[in-house]
Amino acid sequence: MAQPENGTKTLDVITIGRASVDLYGQQIGTRLEDIGSFAKSVGGCPTNIAVGTARLGLKSALITRVGNEQMGRFIREQLQREGVETSGIATDPDRLTALVLLSVEAEGVSPMIFYRTDCADMALSEDDIDEALVASSRAVVVTGTHFSRPNSEAAQKKAIRLAKAAGARVAFDIDYRPNLWGLAGHDAGFERYVASDIVSQKYKSVLPDCDLIVGTEEEVLIASGEADLLSALRTIRSLSPATIVLKRGPMGCIVYDGAVPENLEDGIVGKGFPIEVYNVLGAGDAFMSGWLRGWLKGEPHATSATWANACGAFAVSRLLCAPEYPSWIELNHFLEKGSPERALRKDPELNHVHWATNRRQQIPSLMALAIDHRSQLEDLAQGDAKVLARIPAFKALAVQAATRIAKGRPGFGMLLDDKYGRDALFAAGAEKDFWIARPIELPGSRPLQFEFSQDLGSRTIDWPVDHCIKVLCFYRPDDSADLKRTQIEKLRTAYDAARKIGRDLLIEIIAGKHGAVNDTTIAQALTEIYDAGIKPDWWKLEAQANAAAWDAIDRVIETRDPFCRGVVLLGLDAPLDVLEAGFAAARSSRTVKGFAVGRTIFGEAARAWLGGTMSDEEAVAEMAGRFGTLVDIWERLGKTEAA
Repeated sequence: MAQPENGTKTLDVITIGRASVDLYGQQIGTRLEDIGSFAKSVGGCPTNIAVGTARLGLKSALITRVGNEQMGRFIREQLQREGVETSGIATDPDRLTALVLLSVEAEGVSPMIFYRTDCADMALSEDDIDEALVASSRAVVVTGTHFSRPNSEAAQKKAIRLAKAAGARVAFDIDYRPNLWGLAGHDAGFERYVASDIVSQKYKSVLPDCDLIVGTEEEVLIASGEADLLSALRTIRSLSPATIVLKRGPMGCIVYDGAVPENLEDGIVGKGFPIEVYNVLGAGDAFMSGWLRGWLKGEPHATSATWANACGAFAVSRLLCAPEYPSWIELNHFLEKGSPERALRKDPELNHVHWATNRRQQIPSLMALAIDHRSQLEDLAQGDAKVLARIPAFKALAVQAATRIAKGRPGFGMLLDDKYGRDALFAAGAEKDFWIARPIELPGSRPLQFEFSQDLGSRTIDWPVDHCIKVLCFYRPDDSADLKRTQIEKLRTAYDAARKIGRDLLIEIIAGKHGAVNDTTIAQALTEIYDAGIKPDWWKLEAQANAAAWDAIDRVIETRDPFCRGVVLLGLDAPLDVLEAGFAAARSSRTVKGFAVGRTIFGEAARAWLGGTMSDEEAVAEMAGRFGTLVDIWERLGKTEAA
């Protein structure tokens, strides 16, 4: 059994080796030659394990090299988003970050091409192994591919020496890829086994220093140099007292913690989960992540095996590698409740937990300048083509105003549209950590219609991954059944599109425009939308009259979707004193996280600037002043509430 957790270390695990960018073919059931588009993610065995363990609550780090280019920066930034310590990642000024092209051709058949000729991670050297970093961890994971070159082999062996000297444990993920040892052609990236005495001798030299050895049947054979599984396991045992974990795909795993029995099934058997096999790539790294969570927390091997097999099940049931690995919340949800689907990617409840607990960015508060308005600005133009042509430039000025107040701080953003906001979107996109939402509704439509096209897939596929889809719906619980049915179906279309392409969704509900609103109106509207299976990331709601109305809304959101990011308040061109009163009432809410206000901020500036009586700087200053005032009011009320 693994030793219990040691609180003197700041890291749980450091993984060492490959770091690549995976480009996954998005068309399923076709040759790699015929793939038309790709999805990008981080990849490489140790990189995947670093992500997988971080998602499961371990403090993980990665030691590798990346290139001094966009793909290298992507790996570093994505790992930081995942909570992985990146101080051990060196930037190689001379080499490119590795790339891998992959596809799912058929069940269990996933051809891949490794672009790794003189890549950055294979230049890893002893100089890249920092003694203090290694000493700060309770375990290091070395991986098979990095024993294929003298420099990277020396780096991993130095890490092993330092780990043992610091009282850390050593785990070996055999991670055998024949063509990365030069034993198969470039088109044989999926090849699992080619016998090689050279590889076997390299691996056997590592085994005596290991506390944990993990591999598939093929990997156990190559690590031992034997031709049959029983002999292979016994050879490994003769060289190492390590816990041996034999991965068996859908059959689960077997753990050997002492002598290897004559009947291999007499080890500790961890049963697999009966799920559909969609893509086997990355499943072993997910498995290792789950195993390490248990092993490093001192759990019984049977528990570690269950967690490992469950994590592997998630991976094989979804397309990508690291992005598909479960969070700790998601893993427990699955183990406690199971799934009605053999194809886990088709389980809407599980997918929601996965999405909500693995978001790219946490946004605990949000203050946004909303200038996604189209019809209101068109009304100001009164059909004058020259004035209409100036609307895009005005929206770009609004970006200057918002960023002047944000000053690079997180928790700020804008609502901008596709129709007039192209230049503004480019300008806002240059601001790091700036939240951006974009509308899809046809302005004023009731029943709801989408602007430009009813096909949201083609409408939003080219949006940046961190842009939020915003849809405004004029919805009342006392609307006719037919109207509500139409509205709900449109909202469901937006929700499905957001989840399919991986974008946040903000649903704005306005009920007060078409009738009176009481303390339960909005809470009932949200309930009906949740009843339809729609769980937006954000709600944008009208200010409520009192704390009772907000409490009703809070209870609905907390009950129906505790993972919801929260509520932002809309403004509806209200004067500042009215907004302040609304802000004050909202401060009693547990789910309101900020505001997204528009015409109150830009209305006067728009009339004057479009009318030619205000300069660019005056317009920016006017909008910045009003936005800043709202920010000050919101923050002041927050401090008052906290006191």
